[in-house]
Amino acid sequence: MTSNTALEVRPLMASDRDAWAALWTAYIEFYKSSVPAHIYDIYFDRFLGDDPHDFNGLVAVLDGKIVGLTHYLYHRHGWKVENVCYLQDLYADPAVRGMGIGRALIEAVYNAADANGTPSVYWMTQDGNTEARKLYDRIAQVTDFIKYGRIAP
Repeated sequence: MTSNTALEVRPLMASDRDAWAALWTAYIEFYKSSVPAHIYDIYFDRFLGDDPHDFNGLVAVLDGKIVGLTHYLYHRHGWKVENVCYLQDLYADPAVRGMGIGRALIEAVYNAADANGTPSVYWMTQDGNTEARKLYDRIAQVTDFIKYGRIAP
C-alpha cells in the first residue's frame, strides 16, 4: 500500500449489505458455487445478531470502499477447554490483491480470537488456491488433515 491509502478493518454493519453481497457473490463464484438468494438474507442477519454461536463478520475498507471480507465463528472443541475459532470465508477484491487486505483481515480475526480467549484459529482452502496459499504459508501453519464431507443421501 502506498502511504496515502487508508486501510481499516472493522465489524460488518447493516449499511454494508450491498457491498458485502457483491463481495460474497464474487467469493462464492470463485469457488464455482452458488447459494439461493434467501441465504444471503439469513447469513447477513446472523452477523448483526447477538447469538454467540453465529458468525462474526469483518470488512476491509480501503479509502472508503469495502474491498474485502471475512467471516468467523467460535465453537467448542473436544480436546480443549476453550473454544476454537473457525475462519470460514475470506475474500479480497481482485483489484486490491497484493496490498495486504487478506493479511489484515486474518490478523483482525487473530486479534478478535485473542480478545475472546480463543487462541486457536483455523481455516481451510482448496489445494489449488495457490495465490492465497502464498499468504497463508507466511502467517499460519498448514496441517496434514484432509477434509471429508458427507455424500448426500
